[in-house]
Amino acid sequence: MKKTWIGIAFMIALCALSPSGAAQWIHQPEADIPRTAGGMPDLTAPAPKTYDGKPDLSGVWTLEAAGAGIRQLKPGDIQPWAEALHKQREEDLFADSPGAHCLPSGFVDGLAKIVQTPKLLVMLGEDLTYRQIFLDGRELPKDPNPAWMGYSVGRWDGDALVVQTTGLNERVWLERGYPHTERLVITERIRRPDFGHLALEVTYSDPEIYAQPWTMKLNGTYTADTDLIEYVCAENEKDHPHLVGKNSDDARRAVKLPPEALKKYVGSYEFRSKDIGFTGSEFVYVTVALEDGELRVGVGDGPKEPMLALSDKTFTGFGGYIDFNRNDKGEVTQIVIRVAEGDFPSIRKKELQ
Repeated sequence: MKKTWIGIAFMIALCALSPSGAAQWIHQPEADIPRTAGGMPDLTAPAPKTYDGKPDLSGVWTLEAAGAGIRQLKPGDIQPWAEALHKQREEDLFADSPGAHCLPSGFVDGLAKIVQTPKLLVMLGEDLTYRQIFLDGRELPKDPNPAWMGYSVGRWDGDALVVQTTGLNERVWLERGYPHTERLVITERIRRPDFGHLALEVTYSDPEIYAQPWTMKLNGTYTADTDLIEYVCAENEKDHPHLVGKNSDDARRAVKLPPEALKKYVGSYEFRSKDIGFTGSEFVYVTVALEDGELRVGVGDGPKEPMLALSDKTFTGFGGYIDFNRNDKGEVTQIVIRVAEGDFPSIRKKELQ
C-alpha cells in the first residue's frame, strides 16, 4: 500500500498551512487595526512603525511559498551524494522526515505569530516550536551546539530586517528533502510593505554541498481576528507504522499522455481552508502547470513536484493521488486530493497561460 500521510506530503508541500484545526479564538476582533468601511482588515493600509521608526512585524501571519527554490540550481551544482540522498528520500516518500517522527522542521511556517521588541523578535508556531531572532547587536556563536531551530541574529537595513541563521542540526531537512551540513547559513530579508503583507526572501548557502546559494520567496498575509492553537504531533499519533511503499510503486504503473492531453488539466484549483484544517486565509490554491512537457503540482506560486499519470483521470501528487473530475462536456472542473486522512475536493478557478 502506498503511504499517503497528509502530515508529511500535503502539509509539507503547502508549507504555509497550519496542521491544526480551527484556531482557539475562532473570532476575536482585534482593536486598533485599520479596517475598511465594511469592517474588514484593510490590508493595504500603511505598515505600522515602532516607536523608533522601524517597521513593526508583529502579528499573526499566514506564510506561503511564492516561487523559486532549490530547482534554481543547475545539474552539477549539487554534490552527487546529496543528490542521491534526496532521490532516496523521495523514493521512500519522505517516511524518515523529521515531520514523520513528530520532530521540529527547523522553521516556523504556516500560521506564525511574530512578537517584536527592540532587542528580540520571537516567532511562534502552532506546533509549540519557537524561534528567537536577537536584535541586540550580538554576533552569531563561533562554535554553536547544533540546534533544531539554529541561532539567529538580525539587523535593520532600511525598512528590511536582515536575519542570519547558523548552527542548524543536520537532521533538519531542506526543501524537497535535500540535506545540509553544519556550514549552512540562511539569510532572510523580511519587509512589511503595507499593513497586511510580508515579503520574505530566504537564501541558503552551504558550500560543502551546493556550488552556489539559492533563494526561496515567501509571502505573508496578516491573519486578523484569530490566534494560534497548540498542535502536538506526537499526541495519539498512529500514522507512522502505516507509512509503507515506494515512489517507484507508482512509476511502474504510470502511463504516457501527450502534452496536448495534459494541457486540459492546467489551472488553479481552490480549496476551502477549513476543509483541510487550515486556520489562515479563507481559501488555499493548488496550481497545476505544464513545464517541459511534464505536469507538475504545487501550492500557489511555490515549488512544484512532478506528477505521474496513472490514467487519464488519476495522477500522483502530495504523497497520495489526485483525481481530475470532468463535467458532462468533458471539461476538467475539479481536482480531488486523496490521502489517508480523506478526500479533499476543490473547484477549478482558471487556466494558466
